[in-house]
Amino acid sequence: MRLYPAILGIAVSAALLVPPGSATAEPAEPPHPAVRDFGNGPERNEVAAGVAEGQQAQKLRLAPEAEPYGLSRDRGYPRRTQLPIPAENPADASIKLGLVPYHGIAPKLNDLQRRSDRVSAEIIGRTHQGRDLYLVTLTAPESRGQAAEQSVIRDRIENDPAGAARDRRLAARYKAPIFVNANIHGNEWEGTDAALRTIEELATSTDPQVADLMKRTRLYFNITANPDGRVNGVRQNGAGFDMNRDFVTASQPEVRAMRQVMIDTQPVAMIDLHGYVNGTLIEPTTPPHGANYEYDVFIRNTYANGLGMEAAVNGLGYTPAKDGVEPVQIPFRDSAEGWDDWPPIFTPQYAPFHGTVAAHTVEIPLRVNNADYNLPVEELRRRSAINTDVAAAAIRATYGFVQSKHDALIADQIEVFRRGAAGEPSKVVPLGIVPGFGPEDVYNTTFPRAYVITGQRSATAAARLVDHLIANDVRVERATRPFRLNGKTYPAGSYVVDMRQPKRGLANVMLEPGEDISPRVDAMYDISGWSHGLLWGATVDSIPSGPLHVSSEPVKAAAPTGSVPRTPGPLALKVTDAKEVQALNDLLTQGVAVTWTNDGRAIVPAAARQAAATVSDRYGVAFTPAGPATGTPLAPVRIAAAASADELFTLREMGFTVTPVSTAVLNAGFDWSGADVLYVSSGLSYAALNPAARTALDAFLATGGVITRGGTGAAFNATAGLLTATAVAGRGDANGVVRVTSSAGPVGGGSPEHSFVYSPRWFTALGAEVTVEQSYATDGPLVSGHWRPNAADGIGGPDAARGQAAVVSGRDERGAAVVLFGTEPMFRNHPKGLFPQVARALYWSAAVTGATVTAP
Repeated sequence: MRLYPAILGIAVSAALLVPPGSATAEPAEPPHPAVRDFGNGPERNEVAAGVAEGQQAQKLRLAPEAEPYGLSRDRGYPRRTQLPIPAENPADASIKLGLVPYHGIAPKLNDLQRRSDRVSAEIIGRTHQGRDLYLVTLTAPESRGQAAEQSVIRDRIENDPAGAARDRRLAARYKAPIFVNANIHGNEWEGTDAALRTIEELATSTDPQVADLMKRTRLYFNITANPDGRVNGVRQNGAGFDMNRDFVTASQPEVRAMRQVMIDTQPVAMIDLHGYVNGTLIEPTTPPHGANYEYDVFIRNTYANGLGMEAAVNGLGYTPAKDGVEPVQIPFRDSAEGWDDWPPIFTPQYAPFHGTVAAHTVEIPLRVNNADYNLPVEELRRRSAINTDVAAAAIRATYGFVQSKHDALIADQIEVFRRGAAGEPSKVVPLGIVPGFGPEDVYNTTFPRAYVITGQRSATAAARLVDHLIANDVRVERATRPFRLNGKTYPAGSYVVDMRQPKRGLANVMLEPGEDISPRVDAMYDISGWSHGLLWGATVDSIPSGPLHVSSEPVKAAAPTGSVPRTPGPLALKVTDAKEVQALNDLLTQGVAVTWTNDGRAIVPAAARQAAATVSDRYGVAFTPAGPATGTPLAPVRIAAAASADELFTLREMGFTVTPVSTAVLNAGFDWSGADVLYVSSGLSYAALNPAARTALDAFLATGGVITRGGTGAAFNATAGLLTATAVAGRGDANGVVRVTSSAGPVGGGSPEHSFVYSPRWFTALGAEVTVEQSYATDGPLVSGHWRPNAADGIGGPDAARGQAAVVSGRDERGAAVVLFGTEPMFRNHPKGLFPQVARALYWSAAVTGATVTAP
């Protein structure tokens, strides 16, 4: 059993997984002793209710999966790109630390491109706030033909791994790719400066070993993955997202750019430079380990490179007594649990699915962010200089590791893809493969023969999922004729994901239900459950085994799904997908007279048929004949939201107009005439409102609606005296995919059979005015994730939630239409299939006070 080193620091509570951030949040549970504070701050995108809706946020509503950026495959090196120079910004937070400000990066790269034929800089994307993202390729010069040969070899490694494995000349001709990702957390700065230092050193060196390195490798540097956060001195990007939680969702443009770099370059090794943990923390990780990796290959190389980085960092000579720098720690070796690689949401946990066989988070040692940013400048610059040295040592060790293990690393990458293409079973890693690898480290999965994705529940959702898979370089085919698999007949047009493909691990980690790992560990670093197959709204069937006789063709994009019936009369749009919400909000913004029905349909008059046809094509949604229908008039829903950044982003992405509010905003005087519904999940305490603010809010509640989520929302409901309901909290770090049963009510009707929880809640002692919209299933309810009872009292586990109300609605005595969520339907913009449930709550809450009308 591994032991914790004393240098891991102070234990924190389940706040690693409990939504933190506001003064109104409930007290956290007692600390779980296995969970350590590794300096990574809030684990939810809980950046207070203050992310303004700007031009970039508006653009993101229609952002495609694939950005119009990426590496050119048919150009040689160097590329001599002249990068545009941003305006100087004296407020850039990097300056105080003596580091390179964002506006200083492009001039430095332009200068290096002039000085060295080994350096090529390109723009690979733009941030939420519109800043350029720079990728530097460092390699010996290549003609166009030589660059094309590298592309051919790279493609062969992925697409013909068996043949590549037999080619004894391949490794000698191939430049092993290395990816260095820096500054994904904006206020963990020094990785950028270490990258720039390394580039300059290698670009100008006359050392024969460096010349050999340039001939045998390509080093790719994402100079700053988060320019918005770097400039602003915050962890998150301009949308308030922790991007190192976004990789299987890819909601942010910066993450989509990083994803494309990994697809285009196929690195054998990568490091992600972070801060701050003293001593420097270098992965590999504690259990549980991701079950969809080829983990024998991964742990062998990642541990070896980790040891090399440890030697390089410790070899710098910094000491606790002289510099305040502790020796390196490697979680796999030095810790029992609490820093795992289970969820594929982090950069180094996503990269292995694209062939990376050594991937690391590196946490440099000396804190300079948050409260420490207020230290004297001299001390900050001393710390930053040490941190830059440490990060640079990690980079040097990594390219040295690749240089020394060049052929073996390429062979291991080929082996990863070969196993996938051959459909081999998940390999059980032998005990002792590296020192300390024991039974607690063994995690495996069962790969099915295929997945079938259909539009049985929502063709729109199926298309979105297919496009997402393709954007992640997962291969998808569309059936050209009906077929039968596993005792079920599927229509032509169904999508098939043949699991005999090189990146089958990525396909499976997205489409499988996942696993309940609660029995195996007590503490997790971040989320433990996710599932595109269960949470994105499509119908996804696993085909466990057997022959795959399907007439099909590969697809580059999902087929169009929009339609409008030819029959005359009013049209109906059933709101069961986020795209349908977007379409409806688009119509409302145009002034179309929409009627909202209690069964979750929007009725569009016949006179607006052309507008319906336009949004049908734009969003890929299907209208049907309305038939006789009654309901209430629906206008654009304006939301005042005390919410986390991911919720603000998701609400705006669906097309709602959102104004952030908080206790402070309301106490300063807020004009409620511009709001129809109040959404509360973070940063708002009814008890903390001053008398004037409370009076104004109470007046709003006489005609407006309220939607709440989580502990802050439940507290608001209780103190504001809305619905008669007692909120019961599950264990604070519990999270995952759960089974639910839904009513046919205005909010629950049409909901999927699964939901997502994060610090789950349920509601008891319900008043007569309360309707249960959704309950936790009596079976389970946890499908995948981590949810245990509280260690202290044995309550708060999934058994206690069985059959309990998860989402409720009702009218309070003032007339407010209220919905309470104990689930997490918009968590990090991930569970796409749950977004419509929130939209239906908003539409119902806003429209319920209207007069009943017969739809035209």
